[in-house]
Amino acid sequence: MTATVLQSGAISALDYRCSARPGETPYVEWHDVFSISYVRRGSFGYQTRGQSFEMVPGSVLIGHPGNEYVCTHDHHICGDECLSFQFAPELADAIGGKPEIRRVSSLPPLPDMMILGELAQAAANAANDIGLDEAGLILASRFAEIASGRPRNIAGASMRDRARAVRAAMWIEEYSHRQIDLESAAREAGLSLFHFLRLFTRVLGVTPHQYLMRSRLRHAAQLLADDDRSITNIAFDVGFGDLSNFVRTFHRAAGMSPRRFRQAAKGKRKILQDRLTSPAAR
Repeated sequence: MTATVLQSGAISALDYRCSARPGETPYVEWHDVFSISYVRRGSFGYQTRGQSFEMVPGSVLIGHPGNEYVCTHDHHICGDECLSFQFAPELADAIGGKPEIRRVSSLPPLPDMMILGELAQAAANAANDIGLDEAGLILASRFAEIASGRPRNIAGASMRDRARAVRAAMWIEEYSHRQIDLESAAREAGLSLFHFLRLFTRVLGVTPHQYLMRSRLRHAAQLLADDDRSITNIAFDVGFGDLSNFVRTFHRAAGMSPRRFRQAAKGKRKILQDRLTSPAAR
């Protein structure tokens, strides 16, 4: 079973759930695009370009366009699950265009890749404030560093790049009530998707999606404190497309529901006193 959990011009994310049993006849498939798949459950064999790999939770499967592959299920465990990111050609070249990267078809379970894979899975489950497209790019960036042997670039940004990041943040702030995606923010900054995410995060200390969500939360807090419109209307007005997601995100950030925040802002001081003296606030 395959479900699309993200679809954009440059990045797509698919949730793969295979129920094949041991003994089922494998068949040849082809990679259409460059992809990075994080194995989160189960095990299977992956054969491509004359090599065989055993995929287990934490392994990373790399697909290169045009390559044939076969997945086998000879283990006693039935079923496996992967979160797969697929990249458009221009972005794929930026990530995996180097010859040494094109030779890599799999990574074993590595601590940092496993952590980033779980971060991406949490983003797919809407359990954090990282955008799923951002999580995919972060995972891809670390893969490229590992596969090419290139050390992480921790150099500071130039004044010009810092100005670009700040302008992008101001644009996100102005239009945070709209449905902004990573591609549109990168286009506004005049940068490639891959470069924009790394630059914005390095300069401002948060990802563009985190900044977008926090801008929406800040506007929501202002309206909850100063406006009498309903919480549902406020959620939609500041850019949330789903009330339950707004309530969950606001509670995670503020430590209280939007309703209780509104009550506290209207003068119920005991709510804030309880919040400040609770164990979670220490």
